[in-house]
Amino acid sequence: MVRIARQPLRWLVLAPHPDDETLGAGALIAQTAKARLFAGLVYLTDGSGSHADLSVALVHRRKREGAAALQRLTGTRAQPPIHLGWKDAAPAQPGSREFDRAARALAAICRRRRVDALAVTALHEPHCDHEAAARLAYAVRDIVGRPLLIAEYLVWAEAPAAPACLAIRTAPMLIGQRRHALDAHRSQLTAAHGPGFRLPSERRRMPASDVLYLRRSM
Repeated sequence: MVRIARQPLRWLVLAPHPDDETLGAGALIAQTAKARLFAGLVYLTDGSGSHADLSVALVHRRKREGAAALQRLTGTRAQPPIHLGWKDAAPAQPGSREFDRAARALAAICRRRRVDALAVTALHEPHCDHEAAARLAYAVRDIVGRPLLIAEYLVWAEAPAAPACLAIRTAPMLIGQRRHALDAHRSQLTAAHGPGFRLPSERRRMPASDVLYLRRSM
């Protein structure tokens, strides 16, 4: 179990797009769900930017894929993902009305679900939505009204420098469980929705554990 504080923490995971939750925080989700410490999964964007065809059908498909992947990680459909509905690859900027509205909504979720820790993509991730998700998480921490730990996970970025962050590793998940969850995201792996993004084959070979990073100052 991830140990950061003396008492067990309730975790909420914020993922920029459907599939990021599996790639970067799948072990954390599986582990906390087993321990009944998983507070839920929130997707930042609608995922529509992965293909040239920006159709409503693609948005619905990616929602279904995300729900299926979460079920494979947690073993239940009792807690479906929450969607904030930002446009893919067009993140709101801090201080904007949309950003502030999302921060308040996420803070309300944290209060309602008694969240102690929020896992989010790293601030130095190269994708604009991943960086925006991290900035949103830190904004939520500032307004939630009680202590909220922010732990960053990696999808595309390299590990941050050791002096800047404290690294925490989860326990390993079951063999094949992460790949089984990733397989739910068929639109990102196959030509099922026509031309578009394909997850590189080397990214499909995923470790059994996640590494979370706590920034020493932020």
